[in-house]
Amino acid sequence: MAEPLIELRLWRQFAAVAEELHFGRAARSLHMTQPPLTQAIAQLERLLEVRLFERSKRSVRLTAAGEALLPQARELLARARVLPAQARAAAGGELGRLRIAFVSTVGFALLPQWLRSFRARHPQVQMELIEATGDVQLDAFARGGIDAGFMLHSPGFAPPGLSHMQVAREPLVLALPEAHPLASSARLRLAQVLAEPLVLFPRRIVPSLHDAILGLYHDGGREPRIVQEAIQMQTIVNLVSAGLGVAWVPQSVREFQRSGVVYRQLGGRQAAQVPGCETTLVWSVESPVLSRFMEVVSS
Repeated sequence: MAEPLIELRLWRQFAAVAEELHFGRAARSLHMTQPPLTQAIAQLERLLEVRLFERSKRSVRLTAAGEALLPQARELLARARVLPAQARAAAGGELGRLRIAFVSTVGFALLPQWLRSFRARHPQVQMELIEATGDVQLDAFARGGIDAGFMLHSPGFAPPGLSHMQVAREPLVLALPEAHPLASSARLRLAQVLAEPLVLFPRRIVPSLHDAILGLYHDGGREPRIVQEAIQMQTIVNLVSAGLGVAWVPQSVREFQRSGVVYRQLGGRQAAQVPGCETTLVWSVESPVLSRFMEVVSS
């Protein structure tokens, strides 16, 4: 049998009588007459099937059941009082939850700055951060698992079907083992670089950027010699440090201070042949909380 649904009004009247221990004074504090208050307490006791007060001609006192319920009734009333303000805060994006996915590259410098600023401005918003590659983010969007995500892709290749806002654009740089002969070269030539073994991310992670890097090799008349694939940029850099090969990574990866690795750019006109990349904030449904976060990102 389902428990009866008890109106908030009855709990408010119960708390008033419990605090005054006098029906007349409690009625006055509630701006009502005593008989309806007496009837309301009797109704509450019938619904609960317990007595809340011991009454006599001279006194009113709480029963053990009444004593046990009073703190919870006060908490319920206190929570009810703040509901209107919380509703207005949620509608204005000042209260709620925001689930943000991000690729590792945005976490090196940009994301920490945005998070600090957003938390300072909107401390009541609960943030849930999920590090995920682009393919994982798209799956999460499809099942409603995230509200927005930072994705990496080639310029102009933001995922279709989602709203998006570009937040960064940067060149790719070459990560080399510190002991590699090319690491000491003042100016790298593309032909030298294309001959080196390559550490690369799988195509499913960032298809547009993967294709752009392979296009660089094909335009130079070379077939890339991919010796190892890795998903995370940190892992790719670690593999470069171990001497497995070189890697093309976003310039922001320089923030990942890994010993044994140096970063170089091509000089002169050849630099223009190296593809760049974009980081984009993408979302499917814009909410008040997400709008507030976007204000921080775009400021």
